Amino acid sequence: QVQLVESGGGLVQAGGSLSLSCAASGGTFSSVTMGWFRQAPGKEREFVAYIWRNNGRTFYADSVKGRFTISRDNAKNTVYLQMNNLKPEDTAVYYCAANPGFLYNTERRAYAYWGQGTQVTVSS
Repeated sequence: QVQLVESGGGLVQAGGSLSLSCAASGGTFSSVTMGWFRQAPGKEREFVAYIWRNNGRTFYADSVKGRFTISRDNAKNTVYLQMNNLKPEDTAVYYCAANPGFLYNTERRAYAYWGQGTQVTVSS
């Protein structure tokens, strides 16, 4: 069983930056692919980014490509999401999640473990 705890959310003006962290415990962190998702009020939870378990390969949603960077430190059992040039439409609750499998890394169904979420609010 993997437990995930996000931190680092907050309120920022458009154009600003925030860095999210997600600390994992209870499993073998290096053996899971880690992803970030977000959910805005009244909307479905959507994929943001993932980082592969072995080689650190990353993939991003088009809406955040070039602005967000996902990274991981397997020694610290932590995954990060650096968010730059934030826009009001980035406002959402951000969740980290762990995928113990090998497929569907952009889909919610692949992720067996989820954090509680952290609020990110971008003002215009």
